[in-house]
Amino acid sequence: MGLAILFGVFLLGLIVGAPIAFAVGLASIVTFLYEGLPLFVGFQRIVSGISVFSLLAIPFFIFAGELMLHGGISTRLVRFASAAVGRVRGGLGMVNVTSSMLFGGISGSAVADTSALGSILIPVMKEKGYDTDYAVNVTVTSSIAGVVIPPSHNMILYAVAAGGGISVTQLFVAGIVPGILMCVALAVAAYLVAVKRGYGGEPFPGWYALLISFVASLPGLLTAVIIVGGVLSGILTVTESGAFGAIYAIVITGLVYRELRWASFKKAVYQAVKTTALVMILVGCASAFSYLLALYNVPEILANALTSFSDNPIVVLLMLNLLLLALGMIMDMAPLILICTPIFLPVAQQFGMDPIQFGILMMMNLGIGLCTPPVGGCLFVGSAIGGIKIEQTVKTIWPFYLALFVVLMLVTYVPAISLTLPELLQ
Repeated sequence: MGLAILFGVFLLGLIVGAPIAFAVGLASIVTFLYEGLPLFVGFQRIVSGISVFSLLAIPFFIFAGELMLHGGISTRLVRFASAAVGRVRGGLGMVNVTSSMLFGGISGSAVADTSALGSILIPVMKEKGYDTDYAVNVTVTSSIAGVVIPPSHNMILYAVAAGGGISVTQLFVAGIVPGILMCVALAVAAYLVAVKRGYGGEPFPGWYALLISFVASLPGLLTAVIIVGGVLSGILTVTESGAFGAIYAIVITGLVYRELRWASFKKAVYQAVKTTALVMILVGCASAFSYLLALYNVPEILANALTSFSDNPIVVLLMLNLLLLALGMIMDMAPLILICTPIFLPVAQQFGMDPIQFGILMMMNLGIGLCTPPVGGCLFVGSAIGGIKIEQTVKTIWPFYLALFVVLMLVTYVPAISLTLPELLQ
């Protein structure tokens, strides 16, 4: 009964349109009252949930991403990508995917990627004769590179939700190969669609222009290298690297590129504070929610349910993927990481999956959810920029979904894709 109340109040909160953090918190309070547990226990769980040192890295990464969004880095990355791969058939589609791979590794945010690169590339692609649905499809699906390629604040949330013992550094490294593989698959899909629709390529500007665009984009590209490299070398902790990345972003956008104005800086600060506050409230409420999930043995119940259906690891892992994909279609990424990790991670471990591999699996599944209806944030932003209805976008997006699903299956059933690099760098 208590479990029914917990999920019932939570779903009721979502139905009436309450913020997810409040829905999670209210469901936890009502269930604590039903069980006769002192409310101070729930309060302790909330406080302990946000009193985690590694969470300090999240506001730094979010702030750095906002600064880069408003500081001219995206424009220079697009120029470099255009000079490098624009001559391929459907050249601007290749530019879009490549730019997302580069910018995603800097901002760590799929929505920021869609907003920044979509505002630049979607109008240009339409002007060059590309169909609007194609421009939006490529932009939206490639943007999720930001949640897989490091640095990604969502990986920090996963490490916290997993209950400790998981290295954020290893998660960062584990996302490199799957993220690149995902972008390659999307580039192939974009090329095949471009060939079918008869899109041409852009003229090659010459090696000198390519070199100039690379040099101009290099300070921005070095952001991710410095952050991840500092952590891997042991010089910086994840939190210190986040702080250093934010300072570096101010220097690059304000002093080197000189495109960060005072108004943009204030907007970046406001958005970073707002997002950080939402994340921290959600983390605290989800900690109390997870306490009740453990109290009711939800992971064991789910594991028994899945094993009663099949004891084949291939089937069970496929079902976990389908569950995460379905949940990603109706809820945002951060709350799903915090709620689903305590439930699904023990099940995945029971069937032999490494927690690092499962983390990348979850990032990819929930990242795909960002570009699927009805709640996909990236899909909404991309469609709004392109001035096209979501229904029209979804009708032709299936080749890109297929490319993402293929890579997802590879990451699920070939552990070496996500685990080899962390093992080599240990």
